[in-house]
Amino acid sequence: MAKKLRVDWFLFAIATTLALFGAVMVYSASAMISLQETKNSTQGPTEYAYFYKQSVFALVGILLMWFFTKFDYHVLQKKAVVYGFLALTIVLLCLVFLFPPVNGAQRWIRFGGFSFQPSELAKLALPIFLASFLADREEKMHSLKESLLPCLLVLAVLCGLIFVEPDLGTTMVLCAIFFVVYFSAGAKIWHLVLIILPILGFLVTALIFSPWRLRRLTAFLDPCAPENASGAGYQVCQSLYAIGSGGVFGEGFAKGQQKLFYLPYPYSDFIFAVIGEELGLIGTMALVFVFGLFLWRASRAAMSAPDRFGMLLGIGIVTGIIFQVLFNLSVAISILPAKGIPLPFISYGGSSIITTLLGVGILLNLSQYAGFVHVEEPKPIKPIRRRIRKVKA
Repeated sequence: MAKKLRVDWFLFAIATTLALFGAVMVYSASAMISLQETKNSTQGPTEYAYFYKQSVFALVGILLMWFFTKFDYHVLQKKAVVYGFLALTIVLLCLVFLFPPVNGAQRWIRFGGFSFQPSELAKLALPIFLASFLADREEKMHSLKESLLPCLLVLAVLCGLIFVEPDLGTTMVLCAIFFVVYFSAGAKIWHLVLIILPILGFLVTALIFSPWRLRRLTAFLDPCAPENASGAGYQVCQSLYAIGSGGVFGEGFAKGQQKLFYLPYPYSDFIFAVIGEELGLIGTMALVFVFGLFLWRASRAAMSAPDRFGMLLGIGIVTGIIFQVLFNLSVAISILPAKGIPLPFISYGGSSIITTLLGVGILLNLSQYAGFVHVEEPKPIKPIRRRIRKVKA
C-alpha cells in the first residue's frame, strides 16, 4: 500500500510564483498593444486588457492545480478516462479546421471573446495514454506489435492533425514526450532507432517542402545579416537587441523599448526577450534558477511515484514542460532556429497556462506518494503449535 504524504507545497509555490510573475510580465509586454487595440472600444482604451485575461487564466489554472491534488491519480489510468480524453482531444483537433485561419494557421476554437487551442490538450493526452498503455507492458517491450506500433499510431494521429494546422513546434514537443516516456518504459535500443529515423525524416521533409521554414533555418546562421534582419531573421534579431540592451541590471520594469513596435509578439513567444531587457542578466538568471528548482521538485515527484504508471506519467509531463522551456529560451538567444513555442507559465495564453498548471497538479498528486509501506502480518506460529499438540494428544 502506498504511503500518502503531504502535498509538495514547495512545488506548488514555484508553479504559482511563475504563473503570477508571468501575468505581471504580460502586462509589461502588452500595455501599449492593449491601448491600441482598445482605443475604439465602448469602454475606452485600457492598458490592462491582456493582463486581466492572463490573471484570470492564471487563477483558474491555480485553482485547478489545487483541485487535482485531491483525487487519486489512478483515476487517470482507467481505460474510459484514457481513451475518452484521447478521443476528445482528437475531435477538438479536427474541429479547428472549421474556423477561419489566424495568421495563416488554424489552431484555435473561438467562442465569444475567448479562444481555445486543443493542441495544448495533446500535451496531457499523450503522456496519459503512453503511461497507461506501457504501465503493464514491462515484459512486452521487446515486441513491436505489443508496445511500439500502437503508441506510434496514436503519436502519428496527434502529430498529423497538429502539423497540418500548421504547428511544427507542438509536434516537436509531442515527439520529445513520446521518445522520453518510451525510453523510460524500458525500450529496446533498436526500437529507439526506429523512432528517431522517421522523426528526423519527417522534420527534414517539413523543412524542404516548406519554404518559410527553410528561410528561417538559413537565417538562423546569421539572423542580423542585412538580408535576414528585415525578413526571416527579424524576430530573433530584435530579441537579441532586447536582451543585449538589458545588460546586467536591466532597463527597469515596463521600461523596455524593443517591445514598442519592434519585437513581434513580445507578450507571447518572445516574452523572455522582454524579461532580459527590463530585468537584465540578473532577472533572466533568476528565472532560469526558478525553472531549475521546478525541474528538481517535479522530477522528484515523478521518480518517487509508487508505481510504473505514475512514474511514466510524471516523466511525460515534466518532459513536455521542460522541453518547451529549453526550446523557447534557446530561440530567444538564437541557439536554435525560430519556432513558435510559448514559455510555460510566462507567455500569454489561457490554453497554455491552464493545461500546464493542470499538469503540475498531477505532479503534486504524485508527490503525495513516496514509496511503499510494507505491513508484516503476524506469523501463525502459536496456532500451528496448538494443532501439533492436538494431533499428538
